[in-house]
Amino acid sequence: MSQQIIIAEQARIAALLRDDRVDELIVAQGQYQIEDIFLGTVENVLPGIDAAFIDIGESEKNGFIHVSDLGPLKLKKGSAGITELLEPKQKVLVQVMKEPTGSKGPRLTGNISLPGKFLILQPFGQGVNISRKINTETERNRLRALGVLIKSPGTGLLFRTESENISEELLIDDLEYLIKKWENILQVNEASNPPMLINREEDFALKILRDHLNSSTTKVIIDNKSAIERAKDFLTKNDSKIDVEFHNNLKEDNILERFKINQTIQKALQPRVDLPSGGYIIIQPTEALTVIDVNSGSFTRSANSRQTVLWTNCEAAIEIARQMKLRNIGGVLVVDFIDMDSRRDQFQLLEHFTAAIKEDSSRPQIAQLTELGLVELTRKRQGQNIYELFGQKCSCCDGLGHLENLPSLDINKLEIQKSSKNLKKVNLENSEIERTEINDKKLKAIEKEKISSQISNDDISTRKKDTHDDNNNSNNNEKEFIMVELNENEKLVYSQLGINPLIKLGTEFLKSNIIAKLENNKNNNNINPNIIEQNPDSNEAQANKSNEEIDSQLKENIRNNDDEIADNSENEEIDISRRKRRRPSASNE
Repeated sequence: MSQQIIIAEQARIAALLRDDRVDELIVAQGQYQIEDIFLGTVENVLPGIDAAFIDIGESEKNGFIHVSDLGPLKLKKGSAGITELLEPKQKVLVQVMKEPTGSKGPRLTGNISLPGKFLILQPFGQGVNISRKINTETERNRLRALGVLIKSPGTGLLFRTESENISEELLIDDLEYLIKKWENILQVNEASNPPMLINREEDFALKILRDHLNSSTTKVIIDNKSAIERAKDFLTKNDSKIDVEFHNNLKEDNILERFKINQTIQKALQPRVDLPSGGYIIIQPTEALTVIDVNSGSFTRSANSRQTVLWTNCEAAIEIARQMKLRNIGGVLVVDFIDMDSRRDQFQLLEHFTAAIKEDSSRPQIAQLTELGLVELTRKRQGQNIYELFGQKCSCCDGLGHLENLPSLDINKLEIQKSSKNLKKVNLENSEIERTEINDKKLKAIEKEKISSQISNDDISTRKKDTHDDNNNSNNNEKEFIMVELNENEKLVYSQLGINPLIKLGTEFLKSNIIAKLENNKNNNNINPNIIEQNPDSNEAQANKSNEEIDSQLKENIRNNDDEIADNSENEEIDISRRKRRRPSASNE
C-alpha cells in the first residue's frame, strides 16, 4: 500500500495518506511537545503518590514526574523514598514524554533520549537495544556488534526499524550528529537559569520525514520552499529517491483543503463513522476510557445473519484501527462488537483485528474478549488527541451535551410562578383597558369630525341663506316700474285721497322699490256726456258712494298689509335668534 506524506509547514500539521485517504495526523502545536527538553526546578515533592511537580515555566501547569522516571536525577542510589531522592528548589534537566491532557500538566522524565534517523541516543542509558520489528537474526547480531563498538561509555543506544540493512557509514554519521547535539544541550544547560526551554525540534518537516518515512512512501508534498530544499538534502544523505513537490497556497487551493485534511478533521470530531457495507460505529471518549459500539445499520446483503454479523465486525475492526491513529486515542479502549455465538467467528475477528493494528506505532495491546463479547485493549498515549487539539467545550453545557431541567417543589418558586401568572393576567387586563380607551378616543374623534362637518355644512347653508337674503335685499333696492290702468275718475279719487295706485293690483305690489306708472283706460274715457248732464245729482251721489267704498277697501288693504309686515318681522327675529343659538353651541363643542 503506497503512502504519501503531506506537510503543512506553516500550520505545523502533517498527514499520512494511504489510497488517497488520510490515515494519520501529526500535529506539533501547543506550549509543550514531545521530546522537548526543559531546565526546571522542583516545586513540590509528594511522598503520598511518589511523585513531584517541576516548574518548567511555560504555563501555570507544572510538569509531573514519577519516582520511576527520575533516572539520573536521583540524589541517592537505591530504592529510597522520593523525599530522599529529590528536594524542593533542586535544579533538574527533564524531557517531555507526554503532552498535557485536560487539566493535567505534561508528563516528564529524567531519562533523556535524542532520536535520529536510524539511532536513538540515550545519554543516561545503558547497553545496546534493537527494534523488535527487525526479525532477521543475522541483522540483529550485526547491529548489536556495531553498537558496542561505536557507542560512548556510559550511554545507551537504540537501533530503530529504519536501520535495517543500512550501511555502517550512515549509522556512524547519525550517531555523531546526536553526540554533537547532546554536547550543545549540556553547554546551554550550564549557562542558563531555570525555568527555560533548552531544546526543541524546530524543523517540523525534517522531524516528520525522520519519523514516518519508509519504503512504502512514494511522494512528499510541502508548502514551504525552504523546507523543500532541506527535505531534498535529507533524502539524498539517506540514499532515498522519493519525489518532493512544492504546493503553492497562493496560486492553488490551500494544502489542507486540497488533500481534504480539514474535512477529515471535521468528520473525526463526530461520534458516528459509517462503514462501506452500510453499518456504522459510534466512538465516545470519556475521562477513564473510550467506548466504541458497532452496529449493523442497513447492511443486509449476506445470505444469513451469521455472515452479516461477521462481515460487519471485520469491517468495523479495520475502521477502528484507522480511527485510533487518526484521532490519537490513548489509554483503555472497550469495543462492543455485534454478538457472535460461534467461537470460531470470535477468534477469526480477533485475528483480523490484530492484523489491522499491527502497523500502529503506538503498539496497541489486545487484553481479552470478555464473556459479554467486549474486546478490551490499551494504546500508548502520544501527544494530545484530536478532541483536545481541534475541539472546544460548549459554553452552555460544559461538554455534557445536555442541560439540567430538574423538578422543584420550592414554595418560593411556586409563589414566584403564581405572582408571574397574576402579573401576566393584570398586564392582559391593562392592555385590554388600554385598547378600549383607544377605541373610545377614536370613536369620539370620529363623532367630533362628523359634528364639525355638520356645523360647517350648517354654516355653509346659513351663509347661503344670508347671501340669498342679501341678494333679495339688493334686488329689493332696485327700482321697478309697473303699469297701472286708471280711468279719469279713478285718477281723481287716488290723487285726492293720496292712495298708491298699486293697491288696485294687490297688496303684494305695495313695496318701496315698485313705482306705479299710470296708463289711461280708454273704455272708461268714453263716457256719455249726456248722461252726466241729465242726472248731475245722481252722478255726485254715485261718486260719493264709490269713494266711500274705495276708502273702506283701502283701509282693509292697509290693515292686511300691516299684519303681513308684522308676521314677516316676527319670522325674521325667530331666524336671527336661532342663528345666534347655533353659533355659540358650535364654538363650545
